[in-house]
Amino acid sequence: MGFGDLKSPAGLRVLNDFLADKSYIEGYVPSQADIVVFEAIAAPPPADLFHALRWYNHIKSYEKQKASLPGVKKALGKYGPADVEDTTDAATDSKDDDDIDLFGSDDEEESEEAKKLREERLAQYESKKSKKPAVVAKSSILLDVKPWDDETDMAKLEECVRSIQADGLVWGSSKLVPVGYGIKKLQIQCVVEDDKVGTDMLEERITAFEDYVQSMDVAAFNKI
Repeated sequence: MGFGDLKSPAGLRVLNDFLADKSYIEGYVPSQADIVVFEAIAAPPPADLFHALRWYNHIKSYEKQKASLPGVKKALGKYGPADVEDTTDAATDSKDDDDIDLFGSDDEEESEEAKKLREERLAQYESKKSKKPAVVAKSSILLDVKPWDDETDMAKLEECVRSIQADGLVWGSSKLVPVGYGIKKLQIQCVVEDDKVGTDMLEERITAFEDYVQSMDVAAFNKI
């Protein structure tokens, strides 16, 4: 297992591919595994590695709570994809890739027939890679939105929250939950596309309604 050097472009690409269908390094909630990998990265991944960047920004939001996250820290090499992935597609890809001489012949002269064959195989290889379907990662998030006091208009607070619109964001059901002293918080569900909408953006947009909102917390975060 392992990602390689996460300070290098190659290591970050491995991490990005690994997170294409995952929200976290292990399991379905943030853990010490995420912290170990996060701390091994020198800077935020570039925008084209959007799976890694989405994960990086999400884990960064747990900076103050990282010591309390579940799990036990292990060596970085204990996390990541296995060296050999036993799937039919991977085995086929590997065989096809071995047949392709990406660097051409070592001979100074190359016959026209060999050159044409090599170019055809390169074209087939690139075509096969481009046809692999992109995975859209989605998450279901339960938010706790707290008002300032018991006199806050909760209907208006919810109206403000639902007024937030973004590509990849869908609001769901909601309810008011008592928290004490006559104060109720708004608990509201939403579904997001991970590479388009993050919890940082939601918190920034929701707390901007400062006449009604005191704070916002993530009550539950589940990969769909």
